[in-house]
Amino acid sequence: MQHDTLVEIRDVVFGYGARPVLKGVNLTARRGQVVAIMGSSGCGKTTLLRLIGGQVRPRQGSVRVAGESVGELDRAGLYRLRRKMGMLFQFGALFTDMPVFDNVAFQLREHTDLPEDVIRDLVLMKLDAVGLRGAAELMPSELSGGMARRVALARAIALDPMLVMYDEPFAGLDPISLGVTGNLIRRLTDTLGLTSLLVTHDVQESLKIVDYVYFVSDGIIVAEGTADEIRASTLPYVHQFVHGESDGPVPFHYPAPTYAEDLRLGAQRA
Repeated sequence: MQHDTLVEIRDVVFGYGARPVLKGVNLTARRGQVVAIMGSSGCGKTTLLRLIGGQVRPRQGSVRVAGESVGELDRAGLYRLRRKMGMLFQFGALFTDMPVFDNVAFQLREHTDLPEDVIRDLVLMKLDAVGLRGAAELMPSELSGGMARRVALARAIALDPMLVMYDEPFAGLDPISLGVTGNLIRRLTDTLGLTSLLVTHDVQESLKIVDYVYFVSDGIIVAEGTADEIRASTLPYVHQFVHGESDGPVPFHYPAPTYAEDLRLGAQRA
């Protein structure tokens, strides 16, 4: 693995029970990159994040983060590696009974022995980075959707991770909050020198900030490239996804007999 490669997934096969999800995926993310993983619902995007975080282990292939094989780590080794990762869950997943300050301070209190005055300075620094230092005493119920996502981002970078994973970071945001969140992801990646992995359906916003994109379909990577390469792609699946077309490799209709056949069968039963 090259020295600047932070995440390397090679020939990974995984399934839930008898249902196959990933059928031989290869993916690489270098240090300092924003990398997007796109594809239709149920194609295995979030499963890739779970494999990287060690919640599940591949049936075949390897998942390496910072040179370590995630699937071969014991419990202590996995927890040690996870302390170098941040996670932004869909819709934020803030602790609802804690104010903003304590949400961001939670990891620092759990995983470090820092004195409270140092924790205070670090929390305010992270909140300032996402523009919400003034909201430190608010409760999550007092935040808008975009503000909650930014607090969750401050929490995700609280321990200065080398890798931050985002599960649908743009879902449910208004256009202003969406743009702010995208710019924050890009700016924090560049400023902190970390690697950002985005699982997202928001093609247009993602293509403004990413360095590289992987498209997953039917358990494999069907396309990859830079933002410009993806925009210019003539592959039917990519073109349909980027332009939001109803007709293409991903069908609008769930598999069924023809409408005429259904009517004929219904008449026969009657």
